[in-house]
Amino acid sequence: MLTLSLATIFTLALLLGSGVWIAFALIGTAWVALAFFSPFAPGPILASDFWGASYGWDLTALPMFIWMGEILFRSGLADSMFRGLSPWLNRLPGRLLHTNIIGSGMFAAVCGSSAATCATVGKMTLPELERRGYDSGMAIGTLASAPPWPADP
Repeated sequence: MLTLSLATIFTLALLLGSGVWIAFALIGTAWVALAFFSPFAPGPILASDFWGASYGWDLTALPMFIWMGEILFRSGLADSMFRGLSPWLNRLPGRLLHTNIIGSGMFAAVCGSSAATCATVGKMTLPELERRGYDSGMAIGTLASAPPWPADP
């Protein structure tokens, strides 16, 4: 068990340290663990897991939530939301970056899907924050840290 733990940590650190994207580093680590520490072939197991992760009825509503985000963005709701929250958030560090968290919290109460919340709120707030001069990396970071964390199983 200790050998498996050390091998996976070493493989993950090696792949991440060499600049491989996180998703591919995790896939490579899983392949190494299955290939060397399991009697089963890694190909069919990983393929089955990939299919199981992408095949779900909860993903069928995602395009409609993205479309709703597009409609909200085109209607000017983002600008209204920023103008309404600006007087309250100017005293906080980060100022309008908190709109990602507040907007995600409100949308998560309605939706409950992390992917739909990220797509919808991100479509509304990221262009507006970039237009107002905020760093895009910081804006994406606040969007990624926003709720709903436990809503998705």
